[in-house]
Amino acid sequence: MNYITPFDDYPIHQAIEPITIPGPTDRNFYDRYFFNGMDPENEYIFEIGIGLYPNRHVIDAHFSISYKEKQYSFHASQRLDQARVPIKIGPMTLTVDEPMNELTFVLDDPDNKLNCNLKFSANSVAHQEPRSLMMEGTRTIMNTIRFTQLGKWTGTILTEAGSLTPTEIYGIRDRSWGVRPVGEPEGGAPGMLNKEPGVYWCWAPVHFKNFCTQFGTFQDNDGNTTQISGHKLPLYDDMTLAPGEIEVETIHSLHHSVNWQKGTRWATGANISGQMKNKDEFDLKLNTFGPVFFCKGIGYQHDEWKHGIWKGELETGYEVWDLTSIDPGDYTFFHTHQMANATLGSETGIGMLENLVVGRHDPSGFKDFFDGAE
Repeated sequence: MNYITPFDDYPIHQAIEPITIPGPTDRNFYDRYFFNGMDPENEYIFEIGIGLYPNRHVIDAHFSISYKEKQYSFHASQRLDQARVPIKIGPMTLTVDEPMNELTFVLDDPDNKLNCNLKFSANSVAHQEPRSLMMEGTRTIMNTIRFTQLGKWTGTILTEAGSLTPTEIYGIRDRSWGVRPVGEPEGGAPGMLNKEPGVYWCWAPVHFKNFCTQFGTFQDNDGNTTQISGHKLPLYDDMTLAPGEIEVETIHSLHHSVNWQKGTRWATGANISGQMKNKDEFDLKLNTFGPVFFCKGIGYQHDEWKHGIWKGELETGYEVWDLTSIDPGDYTFFHTHQMANATLGSETGIGMLENLVVGRHDPSGFKDFFDGAE
């Protein structure tokens, strides 16, 4: 089979293979796009997820929006075209108009239940976050690279609840690749990662007027930090005016706490503290508002539309959840994104607060696998 593509005409090879062949042969190698859009005025939040799994021969995509007490989701999965472009999954298409600056996403639902035509325009540089690395005995089960970038969305969205015309609303995207657990479970002996499985993740990128902040952390069941980072970056109305070298300031001595809604693992806010380079205190306060976005809508913890599973040559699906009747004890709805009002000294902004906690987590007061906050 010929794996040569137009990408091979660029001097960017990192292995003695065509670009489309991943360096590792691990079947869980992936290449992923994530996008988020937030409109505080009209109180909706939408997200896009697209994943390529070359060693599984699968590509999947999701578009989901929480709006007017419902969450609408469209899913698609198909065999991966080794040419890689166009990035098209059923009726969904992603176009990289200008790398690191503009991208366009289109969903043209043949049933006209959920459609969109949206352009993301960056207003920050693409900033690399720390590598995520996890071992299971002698095997690496997670080794990923990710960058985050903030921007604005403009376009149209059509839902069963009505149409929306976002105009430069808040946007966040990340781009990641590497190896992580995806797809169907492997055979053989059960994994022995630890005696008490669980995950704790908190992520909070925030738009301010002239700058943004980014924070993310993993913790173990006892609340010990296994990965943490915080940064401050400038924002630009016009990225062509950004200087060649942009200072990314690291926030040191980071600590955080999440406020939980009673009986759930859904956040009502968070406090993030640290110290800036000039010794000024960093004290960020987040208070969530608007509809909750459940990441199940873009494939996370989804039984039917889980990332990387083989569903056939081309399959699509559509579903709607009533946000007022979600069971807070259903772990498939533990993974959330929420809009948040942010304050940092005299500055105010709009951010996104992401939370995922499964299992015991002592600082949060969670005692077993699925209990809610007291």
